[in-house]
Amino acid sequence: MPRTPSRLLRHAVALAAAAALLAGCGGAGDGGPGGAASPSAASLPPVQPVADADSITDVRGRKIAPGRTPERVVCLVALCDDMLTELGMVPTATNSALLAHPRFLGAERARKVPVIPGGFISPEVEAILSHKPDLVIGLEDTHGKLAPALRGATTFWPVQPTRWQDSVAYLRDLGALTHRGDRAVAAEQRLRDKLVQAEKARSGKTALIVFGSDENFGVATPGRDVAAGLFPQIADYPWKDRGVEGTYSLEEILARNVDVLFVETIAFGAPGKKLSEKMAGNALWSQIPAVRNGKVVEVDPEVWAKGRGTRSLGIVLDEATAALR
Repeated sequence: MPRTPSRLLRHAVALAAAAALLAGCGGAGDGGPGGAASPSAASLPPVQPVADADSITDVRGRKIAPGRTPERVVCLVALCDDMLTELGMVPTATNSALLAHPRFLGAERARKVPVIPGGFISPEVEAILSHKPDLVIGLEDTHGKLAPALRGATTFWPVQPTRWQDSVAYLRDLGALTHRGDRAVAAEQRLRDKLVQAEKARSGKTALIVFGSDENFGVATPGRDVAAGLFPQIADYPWKDRGVEGTYSLEEILARNVDVLFVETIAFGAPGKKLSEKMAGNALWSQIPAVRNGKVVEVDPEVWAKGRGTRSLGIVLDEATAALR
């Protein structure tokens, strides 16, 4: 049945909101600067030690100098929660649900971490400052607008990873600032080891990651989605970044003969049907080989899309390689 203009608008708004929630600015194409493919993890030089530091200059050239060793850290983006977990720390407050995952703190311990009101898009400045943070970490293109209100009261670190190497660089920098460099090195090595093993067992199957909250959906692409940036190394992943407004049609997806389909259902409000369930009645969707053959895998978007850090990406590799066998 054709959609009315109002229904089309609602679907477009939902998709745009999901894209804003999940994706950074990105736009690097195939997962590296200028669209260059990421090198094999096996070809990288050995992991280097991380020295303690009072200030760092991050992967995007931003200097961060908290003035003291950060102990009280407020997380406005799940990458922060991921990094702190890898460093053996717990956020002073967060606005992410990532910590409830069993390979992070687990639901019971995560409930003890205060939540910043206002949600991911508009966290409340007063609530952030009420926790007296030494450091606040947020997503640059979403939370950068908070910087003036936080200036003078705390140090704000805007991050914007577009590939796994960026996530590692941020972790190493935070390890240096918190004097926990040994933990950062160990986490980097764990991720590299997983990626090397996944590359060695590279699947010839065609994979696809889609995200959405309704029947409209987006395709996760390298250069814009950190987890998707891993996939060209471990499977056939022919999906290129088309910019913020670009996406793929079902007809294009059908023509690629997708063997394994990973689905990130983005819930706004109370949990509802999974995206794969909503799409089940679509005739084109049902013709995708992955759908016909029962190879549709609903994944946790808190980990796959929002996590972005070394622990989250390790989980992505574990789950993806298992499904691609």
